[in-house]
Amino acid sequence: MTGNSMTIRRLEATDVDIFKRIRLEALRLEPAAYAGTYEDWSGLSDEEWRMRMSEPVFAALEGDEPVGLTGLIRLRGIKMAHRATIVMVYLRQSLRGTGLASGLLSAAASHARDIGIRQLELNVRAENIPAIRFYEREGFIEVGRIPGGFLHEGREIDDVMMVRRIV
Repeated sequence: MTGNSMTIRRLEATDVDIFKRIRLEALRLEPAAYAGTYEDWSGLSDEEWRMRMSEPVFAALEGDEPVGLTGLIRLRGIKMAHRATIVMVYLRQSLRGTGLASGLLSAAASHARDIGIRQLELNVRAENIPAIRFYEREGFIEVGRIPGGFLHEGREIDDVMMVRRIV
């Protein structure tokens, strides 16, 4: 995707600094949205960051500046390898509603289709209504909830499980 000097591309191992900058920004600014914490990730070595990029990671870039992120984790085993989980979804607050999040999701879905994935899955906090609405607009449907599946600052928050077929 291009336009207004915005691009979306899959990150390579050499892009570890880009990945670090946008992932740590997401964890710092939206701590309630992720299972991982800033503290967990900020102490990782470059090698550990690269290992986390062994599964596809896509970034939205404004010039050289990362402004959005999403990742894809394929399920293991022959009988489940047609499924992948969307993870680490983040877009800077100022760019939400611009279509860039759709572009990130589209890049991940396109790559998933290319490698034989038929179904995308994700979890989102039940309190994150804007994200749930976004995923619904993108074709995801709620298939279940994990009561108290997420613990943030001592509070239990339901985890909403959503699925989208891509074939």
